Amino acid sequence: MTDEKPRKTYSAKPTRGAVQKSPEKGDPRDQPREGQRIAKLLARAGVASRREIERMIEAGRISFHGTPVEHPSLLLKNLTGITVDDKPVAEPSPAKLFRFHKPNGYLTAERDFSGKKTIYDVLPDDLERVMPIGRLDLNTEGLLLMTTDGEFKREMELPKNGIERTYRARTFGDITQNQLEELYRGITVEGMHYGPITANLERSTGRNQWIEMTLTEGKNREVRKVLEHFGLKTSRLIRTQYGPFVLGDLAKGEIEVVRQHDLVKFRKTLK
Repeated sequence: MTDEKPRKTYSAKPTRGAVQKSPEKGDPRDQPREGQRIAKLLARAGVASRREIERMIEAGRISFHGTPVEHPSLLLKNLTGITVDDKPVAEPSPAKLFRFHKPNGYLTAERDFSGKKTIYDVLPDDLERVMPIGRLDLNTEGLLLMTTDGEFKREMELPKNGIERTYRARTFGDITQNQLEELYRGITVEGMHYGPITANLERSTGRNQWIEMTLTEGKNREVRKVLEHFGLKTSRLIRTQYGPFVLGDLAKGEIEVVRQHDLVKFRKTLK
């Protein structure tokens, strides 16, 4: 007698909300939906983001009891029997959040085939697998939040949650506070609409000034494009805050875990 589970083929129609079925269970629409999508479970376990997991499934890298998973809509109660590249996946542990001071000149990516340095060239080798929450451009520095939980990453990046990000930009050109106040009503630049931005003119020397900007959308190169719209040239851009988490005095290249109490307290505000 063996404890080995029988192998079955698990497949799903490539449609949104599809439920995987085995032949003897009939039409999946007649069956109750149980469990969670495999992509969501694997993201929570820190394997990768949902999008990356979908690509891994397409590549045949993820299996369930030895059978390749055919679609990310497969519903599971847990990760028992799931392997990635033939290696078992452990059940997710509580999410962790880290504050990382990203230096200028590094890509927010796991790898770059053109040879550019990435943030993973800076992070410690013995650090557990972490994923960036959002991105910072190659030449943008400052606070980059990192997490072990792909689902938390997704929550933090969703526009509907309206999580504030604050930046300080060193610019060159002519600008007044009254002009910056216009950003609070939102602005359209080259066909792209940006939501309300709070901007404050800080100290200035001649035509050089520091501007602090707080926004919630975080669209690609948003701060630089908006400032360029006013005829300003940005020579330095630093993210100082993301939600309630601040860069503080964290040195460039350093990474520090956020207290679990603070993380749990913040996550409650997202519900």
